[in-house]
Amino acid sequence: MPATSPPKSPSASLGAREWGVLLVLCGAIFLEGIDVAMLNVALPAIRADLGLSTGSLQWVMSAYVLGYGGFMLVGGRAADLFGRRRMFVFWLTVFLLFSGLGGFATDGWMLITARFVTGVAAAFMTPAGLSIITTGFAEGPQRNKALLVYSGTGAGGFSIGLVVGGLLASADWRWVFFAPVVLSALILVAALALVPKAPRPDRTGQSLDLAGGLAVTAAILLLVLGVERASHTSAAWTAGTLGAGLAALAAFAAVERRAAAPLVRMGIFRNAELVRANAAGLLFAAGFFGFQFLVVLYLQELRGWSTLETSFAMVVVGIDAILAPTLVPRLVTRFGNARLILAGLLVTSTSYALFLPLGADWTYLAMFPSLLLLGIAFALTYGPLTIVATEGVAEEEQGLAGGLLYTSFQFGAALGLSAAAAVNVAATASTSPAALLDGYRAALWVPLAAALLATAVSVFGVRRSAAGRVIGGGDDTAAPDRTTEQLPTAH
Repeated sequence: MPATSPPKSPSASLGAREWGVLLVLCGAIFLEGIDVAMLNVALPAIRADLGLSTGSLQWVMSAYVLGYGGFMLVGGRAADLFGRRRMFVFWLTVFLLFSGLGGFATDGWMLITARFVTGVAAAFMTPAGLSIITTGFAEGPQRNKALLVYSGTGAGGFSIGLVVGGLLASADWRWVFFAPVVLSALILVAALALVPKAPRPDRTGQSLDLAGGLAVTAAILLLVLGVERASHTSAAWTAGTLGAGLAALAAFAAVERRAAAPLVRMGIFRNAELVRANAAGLLFAAGFFGFQFLVVLYLQELRGWSTLETSFAMVVVGIDAILAPTLVPRLVTRFGNARLILAGLLVTSTSYALFLPLGADWTYLAMFPSLLLLGIAFALTYGPLTIVATEGVAEEEQGLAGGLLYTSFQFGAALGLSAAAAVNVAATASTSPAALLDGYRAALWVPLAAALLATAVSVFGVRRSAAGRVIGGGDDTAAPDRTTEQLPTAH
């Protein structure tokens, strides 16, 4: 028998311990998805009960977006510096508490405050959970499988939340906030039992860059706020807010160049795949959320469908929750991430294009192809984008890589919603059915344009991976040789 065994070929199989950790993290991303979706469909009931104006109701959603998008980069870096498990468990607890407090709100400001803090908690919890996967599972088929299961679960949470939210809101909107508390508590207990502890990270020569954190948080808050409110306020206010955000972003860049331990090491942007994945992710999210927003308006405003009917109509998009963990890993192994992302974005563009000739009396059968294709496209695109955005990044910066990706998604969602709403408002001359339809048709070009831009960005990824195969003879899914398998560990 030889003294040493040859390296094992990379395997996607997961043991019981790995599955335990993955299920906990999937539970958390499912929680985040279902929480957002349930609130979306409960907004009319909340407005009726609390007597909120349209502006105040908008802030119920915007507060979460601001907290989530504004603190994501700080949350990602905090996971790297203070321990991924520690940050995950602590902020999951905060998420649990403030979700419950939202259910006790008796006034608009109480609900808005609770949603903002819940968004901040998600901004710390989500990149911590993602980085537990990207540091605990071996890079290659095993990590790819874990990330695809993880992303499919998050998308499934959003789709299921549309239906569950409609059912809960029809009984009492407060259950939309109380139900996540029960789920959060179960995930918290499981996390304490199953996610392994690890030594404190070595922070020698490192610290949380407070100046950079304040600057980038202010920048993202102002930019997201400017985009989010663009269709609800004056052009001067929007320009001023966006200008202040850009100034804060410039200040952040200046701080990072001088910081001994920067919040965002600028060298990370030399990773072309990471930059491309973030750009494509931003545009993909912009189109996805803008399209979904317009479809909901069409079904409820023009067609008069109920919240529950709309929820069931949209649930077909949740097919990605089935495809992502089952079919997509095999497609990634065969075709590579870059080709799959490009295919997903082409399917996305087709989905939006098929919806352009929207009619005032379309049957659900006429809408079904677009909705089904969108679910397939999400499965093909979202998980592989997550893989590419974190692949090849040093372990000590995995939280940062996750924070960058989720910031791109969140900012893209705000951008897509705002742009679609602005075009819809501008193109709607009156409240007549014909005018409403004209507004929807005009606004539907926004998600299509975003998807086509994302497709153009992703073409360079396919060309690069093809060039790499010609030069190196490999493919873009090859994993580095490993002589030992690591069990997941999280700080």
